[in-house]
Amino acid sequence: MARLKESGQPLRRQEPRAFPAGYPTDRPPRNQRVRRHVSTPSKHARQTHALSDVLDELENTVQGKSIRVDDVIEALGRSSFASLMLVFSLISTSPASAIPGVTAVVAVLVFILVAQMMLGRESLWLPSFITRRKLSTDKLCKGIKWLRKPVRFVERFLKPRFTWFFHRPWIWVPLILVMALTLFMPFMEIVPTSGSIASGVIALFAASLLTRDGVLALASLALLSVIPVTLYYWI
Repeated sequence: MARLKESGQPLRRQEPRAFPAGYPTDRPPRNQRVRRHVSTPSKHARQTHALSDVLDELENTVQGKSIRVDDVIEALGRSSFASLMLVFSLISTSPASAIPGVTAVVAVLVFILVAQMMLGRESLWLPSFITRRKLSTDKLCKGIKWLRKPVRFVERFLKPRFTWFFHRPWIWVPLILVMALTLFMPFMEIVPTSGSIASGVIALFAASLLTRDGVLALASLALLSVIPVTLYYWI
């Protein structure tokens, strides 16, 4: 006897579901399906290589016995403010800083670069007397080789975090401190290694800009705050 609805009408027989051509109709029941394993990137895969990439680009530009500052800027890109800041500060940190006047030139470069960052320029401009200056490729290559190991070590701990620090007005605080530090750097050539230490702190801040690591930025901010005070009481 046919089952009736409450209205008294017989129930319609449900037609089998029609599947499109090529659709697999022999799929196993839901509770018997095997879940696909979604692989997550390993710790090594998540590791950043932004700093090593900058060194690679710098090393690829080295040709002949000397290289102009303008060649370095063109190789890294005039809009890559963080990369340029990192390279210039690392040059002053490496053994290449033994070249007389390198620390002073780097200080002028970083000062102009940071000023243009604060003004919101999209492309770096430098006076010709700086861009025409040449660096010894032999000492530059030695400096790059010397920097490889510490850069690889630092990259293990870098990752994007606390990215709010890289937005206005917070980012202006370390930028102003970097500009203030560059004013002292030409005089640091009198005291051995002092200019390299200041350049190293600037390099840390530039690395934080490249990797968007707010923890590194805050650490460099603390060091940027300490160095001018130390120099004031020391001098």
